[in-house]
Amino acid sequence: MADDLCFFIKDMLIIRPSVKNSMVLRITLLAFVMVCGVFMCSIGLKQISTFTKAGFIDIKVVEQPCEVPNVEKWERPYVHLPKPTTFNRAECACNPVRYFVISSTQRSGSGWFETLLNSHMNVSSNGEIFSVKPRRTNMSTIVDTLDKIYNLDWLTSASKNECTAAVGLKWMLNQGLMQNHEAIVEYFKAKGVSMIFLFRRNLLRRRISILANAYDQSAKPLNGKHKSHVHSHDEAKILASYKPSINTTLLIPELKQADDMVKQALEFFNSTRHIILYYEDIIKNHTVLDDVQRFLRIPQMELKSRQVKIHKGPLHEQVENWEDIQKVLNGTPYESFLNEDYRVS
Repeated sequence: MADDLCFFIKDMLIIRPSVKNSMVLRITLLAFVMVCGVFMCSIGLKQISTFTKAGFIDIKVVEQPCEVPNVEKWERPYVHLPKPTTFNRAECACNPVRYFVISSTQRSGSGWFETLLNSHMNVSSNGEIFSVKPRRTNMSTIVDTLDKIYNLDWLTSASKNECTAAVGLKWMLNQGLMQNHEAIVEYFKAKGVSMIFLFRRNLLRRRISILANAYDQSAKPLNGKHKSHVHSHDEAKILASYKPSINTTLLIPELKQADDMVKQALEFFNSTRHIILYYEDIIKNHTVLDDVQRFLRIPQMELKSRQVKIHKGPLHEQVENWEDIQKVLNGTPYESFLNEDYRVS
């Protein structure tokens, strides 16, 4: 009887679940784990999103300021780090830029000189910007134009863009420079602009060149085209074949007027940082160009131009009434202009 009771109790305590119930349990547990996982992931993503909005979206990238170039104290006003609006200076953003202007008179070699400067890989001289009258209407238009040029936003064929080390323009004395000299001097001082004066010593040669250029403008012997500057020796010979006749009655007043304008310009802009060059000196001694590069604080390079000089022969061969000119200039302050001052092969 006791044995039967014992077996009965064992049968009551030992419960063996069926295979079907076991599978259902496993599936339920797996589903529960998956739901929990999805829930936890969604909570985590929400937290990351909230953190991003709070911590990253409002963060602004601050550009590292450029280090001030190691220059002498007097030079600091002439060192600039422009930030153009038309392009990004990229890796050259911290490369310093010098501002300059070439001031000259017509037919003094300024076009040739500017091509020499622009042959430097880090120099951008943008030509006679103020030959266009609306740009020199008043100081407001002048300043707007200069600001664009010196901020590297004036794009021309001369622009070196990112790695420009010196930027400027060619500004003739009769293109608003003299009329607005006081305000322009103040602008140059405030902006740290250096001036390169380029003149001709022999004003008689300049006068002959002006007359020859005027003839070319009207006659256009080069296939109906006017060319102030040429790149071919054949074209230069054609233009040099014209020999103007100078009005000797007006010659001395014209020479004096040109001389006075140069003297006045140097007086007006004497307080600016400047260098004075003469066309004849550059022709005779190209080391003058090294002085210019030192003045602009740019790397020394050999400067070249494709322009060909038009009038290369002796002065008496370039004018029709040479004997009359000699009579008028002999015994005057301009007598030295009759002498040969340089020779070009």
